[in-house]
Amino acid sequence: MARTSIAILGMAAVLAAILALPATAARIVAPAGNADLQVILDSALPGDVIALESGEHKGPVTIDRALTIEGETGAVLRGNGLGHVITVEAPDAVVRGLEIRGSGTNLETMDAGVFVTKTARAARIEDNTIVGNLYGIFLHGAEDSVAKGNRIIGIRVGRTNEMGNGVSVWNAPGAKVIGNDISFGRDGIFTNASKRNVFSGNRFRDVRFAVHYMYTNDSIISDNVSVGNAIGYAIMYSNNLTVTGNVSDGDRDSGLLINYANGSEFAGNVIRGRPQSIERWKTAGRHDAADGASVPNDAKAPRVAGATRIGPEKCVFIYNANKNSFRDNWFEGCEIGVHFTAGSEGNTMTGNAFVRNRNQIKYVGTRHLDWSTERRGNYWSDNPAFDLNGDGIGDGPYRPNGLVDRVLWTAPQAKVLVNSPAVQVIRWAQAQFPALLPGGVVDSHPLMAPPETMRTER
Repeated sequence: MARTSIAILGMAAVLAAILALPATAARIVAPAGNADLQVILDSALPGDVIALESGEHKGPVTIDRALTIEGETGAVLRGNGLGHVITVEAPDAVVRGLEIRGSGTNLETMDAGVFVTKTARAARIEDNTIVGNLYGIFLHGAEDSVAKGNRIIGIRVGRTNEMGNGVSVWNAPGAKVIGNDISFGRDGIFTNASKRNVFSGNRFRDVRFAVHYMYTNDSIISDNVSVGNAIGYAIMYSNNLTVTGNVSDGDRDSGLLINYANGSEFAGNVIRGRPQSIERWKTAGRHDAADGASVPNDAKAPRVAGATRIGPEKCVFIYNANKNSFRDNWFEGCEIGVHFTAGSEGNTMTGNAFVRNRNQIKYVGTRHLDWSTERRGNYWSDNPAFDLNGDGIGDGPYRPNGLVDRVLWTAPQAKVLVNSPAVQVIRWAQAQFPALLPGGVVDSHPLMAPPETMRTER
């Protein structure tokens, strides 16, 4: 009897354990039309997949449990023009394969196509087409969340500052934004007050800043492409970043802007400039319906017809940024290669290529800075150097700026004298007597050619 009772109790325990296990996830088909999608979501169990049939579905909706909501080809989820189209509140929820339209337009409430809240840890927003919303995706405190493979097209007409961003990240440690195609709106990716983020493999066009970093530390920005934006990568008030393998192609003002970013590595990035239509500067601060047509996507596009100016104006602008490493980057075709100012200290420059910039360096300061490390400097396309011993290092130092350049920066009207005999005498005297130099950048070990890997990859 005792053995029988024990056996019965054991079987009861096993049965109770089985009943406690979650049921097999169900696939629930949501028909297009007037069906109340929120009712279907509210009746689903964690783990269920809600499949939206091809056609239009009415939003807004809220996901408050670990569901997957995905669309068949042609499935459109349209909001009512107020608030968010989809609000994700549950951890591990997934939004996949939908076309999402119809958010509100209130910047204060951060109206978005997909708004992911703090409680939605590790939520995934992937492979969606998100069109015409104020914000595309907003990761608002959602730790370890992922926005991947989405096509995001923001608002196309109006003042840029009245638009939202393609993807916004606020205080979302570990969040990843990977492989998205983002156009129009304000910024491609904007991040603030976050850490341990990865922004990789994204493509941006027709936005203000492709990537805009504020107070975000210990993060990675890699292998992104910015084409025809106002600024490629604006890195501000952030520390310990790894910025590698990114491309800025034909951006307008700066390819890379670094303001109070410290202790970071900038390596293997490519910034290219070209003559661009002057209309890009005249229409700054707003999008027009024809935006994008004036900026060719092909890096080898011909000159733009009509009045032009060089863009970016600065391949790199470094302002009050300290203890950063710049190595093996390619800066080509800008008005200024690097504008370096405001007491930036402890930065190293080595192995970079400065190619056909109108002014290779603009340094506003009186200190002497040597841009070479361990007997390896940078390549300068306008350096008429000799290499008699064949070691790949120029036999003399390269000085990109002199006293005349400083006069021209502080008094642009002096350009009328730039070809005068007196100015030529000053330039000759500085070349013969380096002690006359007022301080500035010098590369004591300039490279005779860019590294082979850089030449083959560009």
